[in-house]
Amino acid sequence: MTSARRNFLRDNGLSLAFGAAFVVTLAGQALAGHAEFNSGLRTDGLAPAGLGDYLTSSDFAVDVTENWQSEYLQFFLFILGTVWLLQRGSPESKEMDEAGTESDRQQRVGRYAHADSPRWAGTRDWRQGVYSRSLGLLMAALFLLSWIAQSVAGAAAYNAERLRQLQSPIGWGDYVLGADFWSRSLQNWQSELLAVASMAIFSVHLRQRGSPESKPVGAPHTSTGIEG
Repeated sequence: MTSARRNFLRDNGLSLAFGAAFVVTLAGQALAGHAEFNSGLRTDGLAPAGLGDYLTSSDFAVDVTENWQSEYLQFFLFILGTVWLLQRGSPESKEMDEAGTESDRQQRVGRYAHADSPRWAGTRDWRQGVYSRSLGLLMAALFLLSWIAQSVAGAAAYNAERLRQLQSPIGWGDYVLGADFWSRSLQNWQSELLAVASMAIFSVHLRQRGSPESKPVGAPHTSTGIEG
């Protein structure tokens, strides 16, 4: 292995590892979901579907997108919430006197931008405002797009099930206002919000040596906004 390749793997290890894990788990979901989907078809007296047909079906799409939208919602709320909300003793929180968007000097924007700062950070117009909120805006956009995709795929999957039961299909608007859509959404939202709350409070008293998500092992429980 060349030095350049080793450096690339080292410099991008976190994203590469989780990206690979995502591909593996998505493939596993596809195989397990295909088997479950065909089991339901057999129960209804219908012929099983091929893997390709399942992967392009609304059933697979809704199962994938309902997980994606809840994850992006979690990140959006966490990014936005940690601007103003604090948790004493948690490395996930800023220090107790730093709530808010902070000063231009602290954020290195405008005339306080450094030579190596992103170009838009040094501007004093709308570009700085957009770039200053670009991560939250992206997460919000990805959440909304995946939630809309879930609603469209969910409506199609729901109507396919109704047709198999010789029931009339319903419109997208009726589906979005119905129990199936909100059950799928809320069961994912509550798990993501619980995970964030758990991480914020458990990290006050518990440690993971070497992780930036944890305080140093010997740091006091009241230490806030420091990473190990």
